[in-house]
Amino acid sequence: MNKVQPTAQPLATNSTTRHRSTERHEYMLQWPDNLATNWHATREQQKELDDVIREAHCEDCRNSSLIDWGQRRKQVVAAAKRAWDFYYRDAFGQDEHHPISHAGKNFTQTGLGYYIADVLDTLWLMGLKSEYNAGRDFLVSQVTFDQPGTVSLFESTIRLLGGLLSAYHWSGETDGALLELAEDLGSRLAKSFNTSTGIPPETAILRSDGMPFVVESSTSEVSTLQLEFRYLAKLTGKQSYQLQVDRIMDIIFKAPKFDGLVSNYINGTSGKFSGTFISLGSRGDSYYEYLLKQWLQTKQTEPIFREEYDTAMDGVRKYLTTVSPNQNLTYIGELLSINSPTPKFSPKMDHLVCFLAGSLALGSTNGVPLSNITPSAIRSRDREDLILARELGETCAHMYFDTPSGLAPEIGWFRQLNHETGKEIPFNLNEQLIKPNGDILVHPFDRHYILRPETIESLYLLWKITGETIWREYGWRIFEAIEKWAWSPEYGYTSIDNVCITPPTRRNNLETFFLSETLKYLFLLFSDTDPVSLVDYVFNTEAHPLPMFTWD
Repeated sequence: MNKVQPTAQPLATNSTTRHRSTERHEYMLQWPDNLATNWHATREQQKELDDVIREAHCEDCRNSSLIDWGQRRKQVVAAAKRAWDFYYRDAFGQDEHHPISHAGKNFTQTGLGYYIADVLDTLWLMGLKSEYNAGRDFLVSQVTFDQPGTVSLFESTIRLLGGLLSAYHWSGETDGALLELAEDLGSRLAKSFNTSTGIPPETAILRSDGMPFVVESSTSEVSTLQLEFRYLAKLTGKQSYQLQVDRIMDIIFKAPKFDGLVSNYINGTSGKFSGTFISLGSRGDSYYEYLLKQWLQTKQTEPIFREEYDTAMDGVRKYLTTVSPNQNLTYIGELLSINSPTPKFSPKMDHLVCFLAGSLALGSTNGVPLSNITPSAIRSRDREDLILARELGETCAHMYFDTPSGLAPEIGWFRQLNHETGKEIPFNLNEQLIKPNGDILVHPFDRHYILRPETIESLYLLWKITGETIWREYGWRIFEAIEKWAWSPEYGYTSIDNVCITPPTRRNNLETFFLSETLKYLFLLFSDTDPVSLVDYVFNTEAHPLPMFTWD
């Protein structure tokens, strides 16, 4: 089948994108001075980074590991094949896999190819070509998006559209059937942008025309569509895809913020933020991730994205970053009641927040390894970012290693000190301290682990940037725990219901991101070569590597 031919309509040029509006507004509401945590790297942490940079430039130091990482990578490939084989046996072609009941489920009447599209590029990168071909053939012969039903705009974009676009690229950009499927999906999802402000609702109706109805949408969901639709615009030559998602970002840039930080909901009618809390976890996380990645995607030609990212990271350090009292774990909390004169800091950190360690590392060098950078060329703010990245990486590893199972809970709560008195703030004794005299607590409803990828993602990026072997070793420990507790010869891989007991209880589901993200990042973490160069590719939030480009 022939490739989709681009239209004659030109894409936005670099001169256009460079000069997009940079108008910004900050809330005038004054918060109390004692709210700020004002995190800065210590002198000791600065010295540690100097040592890391020095070792990165030491050729003998980089090649001193005696561990056979190639063998470990093979074990990850074997795990991916087992996960696919059990899906193929139980639920091939269906959108969800329920391994304990040996069943699957579709999100719409005939299914979307959701699971397969999300894992296809993983199969390709790992060299599982027969599995890839089976999945690819099903998609192009059996899947249609011309069907009734409501789907998540965000999930369908990052998993389905992102997966199809990535598979198309990695297959050599010659498989026109995949691009046709991607464009058909993209054109249907893009109808959700036809609102008065351009802010879409959280759901899309595949067959619907007319103006969608939107009141309030998740901030992260409406700002985590851009990599995919901009790349679709580049491939097809249809500028409308780019302009629609750029319009969303322009509205967000103009909306009032708190030192670059945004609330987790935005009103689709007014274009103003409408939430009452700030979090880098659910409904906030990938907004910050995609600020950096949109800048990288078009080869650093659109500085507004980097400016907004840097401003937001300044806000993260000022208001959200602090250190626990006993283990000295650096973590990212949340702000509650943000529209009041007295917001409250909450020591709650979702597993989702662990993406930030990787983003900070990536942004500190723009994907270039420290070994290829002259130390004096690293800006002071980039040093701060990389130090914070390393500290958060350690904390996220502790969320795994401090539990009895070696697997992380969905949410961690941290013991904290009163910044004014220096005394510890009492915590609810019903909360479970996962390590004696430790600092991480887990609420009863937060003890599950659905094989999330964020920590593994950050370990991979930290290793690629710093060259420190410790991040690979942490990844191996997590993989061993997954193999020990999440794998079953009867069911395949399953989610874990309670990480605070051994053996942990299971859940009857397996998220697609286990194959599309967790195992992919482990594969890349254990690769001595560079299958996906960080200076040539940008990962979408579902770990689909998309090539960087310019609008020329």
